[in-house]
Amino acid sequence: MHTQKQFSLACERNQEPILQHLQEYLADAQQVLEIGSGTGQHAVYFSRHLPHLKWQTSDRVENHPSIQAWINEEGNSRALAPLALDVANDSWPTQSYDAVFTANTCHIMHWEEVEKMFAGACHVLAQNGKFIIYGPFNYGGQFTSISNQEFDASLKRQSSHRGIRDIADVEALAAQQQFKLLADLEMPANNRLLIFKKTT
Repeated sequence: MHTQKQFSLACERNQEPILQHLQEYLADAQQVLEIGSGTGQHAVYFSRHLPHLKWQTSDRVENHPSIQAWINEEGNSRALAPLALDVANDSWPTQSYDAVFTANTCHIMHWEEVEKMFAGACHVLAQNGKFIIYGPFNYGGQFTSISNQEFDASLKRQSSHRGIRDIADVEALAAQQQFKLLADLEMPANNRLLIFKKTT
């Protein structure tokens, strides 16, 4: 039987290390919005292991079939059908969320889209809500590993606007939207998990 379900090996590898931190930082959350749900793997995995919250998926429409296929197979009512959300063009949800989560998006988006993502996250988050970002970042303009440098080069070959962002630029952008960095956590494969809190 043909299925729309896509599979990401990176998601498979990183979901358990990410979950260990989400269990702490989302302990009090009830409603989470995921930006760029991709294949849908993270949504079903995290909602399965965080039974106290509802996980709202979102992505560009072309990625919805895979997300929905994963949700359907999981049969978990806490993983919600994807919203159409292209951060550059689509309107953001009107409801409020306790947390916003996104993985491996900052280095793929245009910088202007990253700016819009922070503004949108601030708009939908409740006071003291958390914005959690997973992915690779540079420090002081330097790559943290040879593999990240090679990854950055491959991203730029795909499209010139892509590339690993510097943590200083991300923190400055966060501050503009009244986010405070709570934690910068080291993750496997030279990735980081950034935990921001909305301060207004």
